[in-house]
Amino acid sequence: MENPLTPEVLADPVALTRALVDIESVSLNEKEIAHHVEEVLRSVPHLDVQRHQNTVMARTEVGRSQRVVLAGHLDTVPLNDNFPSKREGDLIYGCGTSDMKSGVAYALHLAVSLAEPRYDVTYLFYEAEEIDSRYNGLTLVANAHPEWLAADFAVLLEPTYGVVEAGCQGTLRAIVTTTGRRAHSARSWRGVNAIHAAGEALNRLAGYQARTVTIDGCIYREGLNAVGIHGGVAGNVVPDRCEIEVNYRFAPDRSPAEAEAHVREVFAGLEVNLVDVAPGALPGLTAAPAREFLTAVGEEPVAKLGWTDVARFAALGIPALNFGPGDPNLAHAPDEHVEIGKIRDGAATLHRWLAPA
Repeated sequence: MENPLTPEVLADPVALTRALVDIESVSLNEKEIAHHVEEVLRSVPHLDVQRHQNTVMARTEVGRSQRVVLAGHLDTVPLNDNFPSKREGDLIYGCGTSDMKSGVAYALHLAVSLAEPRYDVTYLFYEAEEIDSRYNGLTLVANAHPEWLAADFAVLLEPTYGVVEAGCQGTLRAIVTTTGRRAHSARSWRGVNAIHAAGEALNRLAGYQARTVTIDGCIYREGLNAVGIHGGVAGNVVPDRCEIEVNYRFAPDRSPAEAEAHVREVFAGLEVNLVDVAPGALPGLTAAPAREFLTAVGEEPVAKLGWTDVARFAALGIPALNFGPGDPNLAHAPDEHVEIGKIRDGAATLHRWLAPA
């Protein structure tokens, strides 16, 4: 198939956004878009290009004293009658416009157009961010080629509506289980209803007071919520087991172990089983490239309320921020779209930051 990422398209981040959106790349189907991106990058003489599965890495080797990463995922959630893209006025609609092919367009445009950036730059175009972390391109690269991730600072091109979202929350999921004794509902006094017993856990959640934590001027709001409940055997049986799935979004000043201890304290006396947990990331505002990036943006950063792959870089000791043109509130929505003005403004910001003085 002819590569739609032509030189004319690559020169314009808006046209490039549309071209990327029009390459279908639902998670685990990134082969075609990775092929086109790799082909483009290998044609650029100032880049060293390598590929692992459907993750493409390109980097400059100008000999700067510091290296930064620009990273964006190539995959999208499943299509929802929003493919291919369409333009209406100042808006581009389509699957992945906000999350995050407009951000990927930033990185790809800079990779081919900026031969001698003020820092050496590693560009990472990676697969499978939207699904289980075992498929995530950064996870796979960390295992197979950890040297690709080495840097002094990283920018994840996640949708932030053109502001810097610093760090990210950690996330924990657990199952709170209540038990009882099964009986026929016609003789319910012979049993103990586990669903009724779940009221205690739900009452604790209803009365829970979440923390608000300020770190480096960024306000992180925590939350502990029931996100699912399962119980029942049959229409004439008193159930002997009920499971409540809870999700805890915690500020990055807490470690996963501290987050787990907090959840167990909230549900003291009840059975709690951890399902999964991922650490957050501190704001990462002190590195010199980060300070210079904030100057280029010209606005104060805010906390990232959610989990992103900045946490993977933070775990390696690399400060990282989120910055992209898309509106995070539109991510995964059937009417997902991005503002053309935001694409142009963000591309200019990144160029201001990376172009040599």
